Order: sequence, then C-alpha cells, then structure tokens
Amino acid sequence: MSTPQLSPAPHHLHWLALALTPSLGPTRCRRLVEHFGGTAAVFAATLTELEAAGLPPAAAQAIALGKSQEAAQEEMVRAAAAGAQIVTLDDPPYPPRLKQIYDPPVALYVRGDAAILARPGLAVVGTRHPTPYGIGMAERLSCDLAARGLIITSGMARGVDSAAHRGAIAARAQTAAIFGTGIDVLYPRENSRLADQIVALGGALVSEFPVGTFAAPQNFPIRNRIISGLSVGVLVVEAGEYSGTRITARCALEQNRELFAVPGNVTNRNSWGPNTLIKQGAKLTATWEDVWEELPTDVRLALETEKPAATEAGATASLFGTESSPHERKILANLRADESTQIDELVEALEGEMSSSEIFAALFELELAGKIRQLPGKNFVKSF
Repeated sequence: MSTPQLSPAPHHLHWLALALTPSLGPTRCRRLVEHFGGTAAVFAATLTELEAAGLPPAAAQAIALGKSQEAAQEEMVRAAAAGAQIVTLDDPPYPPRLKQIYDPPVALYVRGDAAILARPGLAVVGTRHPTPYGIGMAERLSCDLAARGLIITSGMARGVDSAAHRGAIAARAQTAAIFGTGIDVLYPRENSRLADQIVALGGALVSEFPVGTFAAPQNFPIRNRIISGLSVGVLVVEAGEYSGTRITARCALEQNRELFAVPGNVTNRNSWGPNTLIKQGAKLTATWEDVWEELPTDVRLALETEKPAATEAGATASLFGTESSPHERKILANLRADESTQIDELVEALEGEMSSSEIFAALFELELAGKIRQLPGKNFVKSF
C-alpha cells in the first residue's frame, strides 16, 4: 500500500522531500525553490515544467510522480524511530549561522537539543591518530572554552574529535557532534557511551544524511562544512599534511570563520597542519584566552552575560572530578599530559612508597574517573 502524497504539506516535509530526491544537492534544491517561488509550487509543477527548470530526468520524475513525497513521509517515521527530529531550512530551529554558508544542508537530523546549534560555538578538529600532547591540548582547551559558554563542535571521530567532546563533557557543558553517517549509525562504535553523554548533558548529535546511511569515506569531507559552518571559528590541534582536517580549515576560510591552531613539535608529522596554518595567518593558540580575545565582540559579551567567566583553575579542575586519594595523587604527580609513562617506569619511581598492587588499583580508579588514559603497551598519560 503506497503512502499518501503530501498535498498540501508543511514546508519542512517539502524540503525533506527535495533532500531525498536523487541528483539534487543542497544548492540545486534552493535554486529550484527560488525558481518556482516556494516549496509548494515545486511539488505543484508538472513534469514538463520541472524538466524545463533544468532538473535531471530522474529528479523531475521523482517529484512529479510523488516518489519524493512518499520517501519524505517514510523518512519521518524512520527518524522518529531513531529518536531524532528533522530540522529543515525554513524551520525556526535551523541554525542561522549555518544558513550563511554557500551550500547549507536542506535538512538536519538532530538527536538532543537542536537549540544549542544556534549558540556561538568553536569547532575543534584534528587527526585521528594524535599524540598524548594533542589529546591533552584538545581536552584542556575544549574544557576551558566550554566552561565559558562556547559550544564545542566536532565530528566525534577517533582522536582529536573525541578528545574535544570529552573536554566539553568534563566541563559539564553542551557539545555538538556532526556525523558523517545516518543519525542512527554510530561511527566509530566505541563512541556509543560518548554519544549518550553528549545527549544527556543537553548537547546534540547531528547529521544531514538519511537514516541508515553507512560510513562511506566520501561522506566525511562533505560533513566538514557543517562543523565549520555552525561555528564562529575552527581550532586545529594536530593534523598531518594529507589530513582531512585541511578540508575543514579550508571551509573555515571560505566561510569567513576565524582560524586557530595549536603549535606542535616540528619533528612530528602531525604538527605539519597546524604549524603551516600558523605560518599562513592562523591564530597561534596555547590557552583559552588566545581564542577568547579573537571572538567577535558581540559574541564575547553575550557569553559573558550568560555565564560569568570561570577561572582557568576552576575549568581545568573539572577534568579531575572529585578529590583523589593519596595513592592516586602520587601517581598523578608522576604522570604527564604531553608524554606517556610506561607502567614499569611508574613502579620503579614509586618503589618504597607503594606496592605494585596498590599502583594497579590506583591506576584503575584514575582511569575509571577519566583522570588518566591508558595507551597501548601499558603506557599512561594524564587526561588534560
């Protein structure tokens, strides 16, 4: 039994139908609506009129025969089953900043609070294979800036993206994760707990891809324009010469967004991206103040009015959570955020003060609390 056609239909269902029409991208969708004078007029047009407007045959037939409208209604059901709402270009919750880019998505699938997407945000991006230094800087800067009201936006990929979201979560603040898959397809799978934490703290999971879209490589560069488009600036932490982060940085420049970069060790290949961006004019970033002072005046004043600025110590302290035990404090004193320490080195350093079993127990508690991270080979680093 076929699904009834949308006649008449709310604008957001018309936009969704266009988004699901084959051979139509975001830019062509908007031009089509402008050509006919509204979304309703597009779906009232005949096949001849649609073809005369320059639509590919497959797209014109899908609209004229009602296939796009049927697909939109079915997609609304799938999105609801996935716990997501669909926000389209004419809907009030659609982020104003994202509308400013050249090719804004026609429809966004959102799990969580869509309203945060309209608030000032900072994109934090980088390599999927960061050093302990890169992880630490991404977490610390994200924590400090999120504590001051900025929405941290990233792609929830492994590495720097995940560290950025964790930093915002450590500040008990909102963060937005932009998927390169359908809203119901978590990638990578190990970030399921991170996704739950983002939603639980009032953040948002966002995708422009239909429900069920798998992790195709070409989708991730496409979504990068959304990460930068939602934000007032983009912070690059670590990225190699051929990293996909370069695409996000280029999008930021094309969208007239501020570009920030954390300097890195020149002998490390992951430092090529940020160091090159700094040479080309990106703002060198070592602390949250370096970002804060470059924010537009109206954005900074709005954030300061909303939430009194936290002290740097207070923001960073949120990464540590509750008070550590004496054994845990001894271990933390022997660990660094920018360099890993092997378990044998730790046992040797604490010989005479703690037994190996006490060290293992304390390491377990610290890792459980998110205060340290274990790397391959029983290496440990602080989580800030």
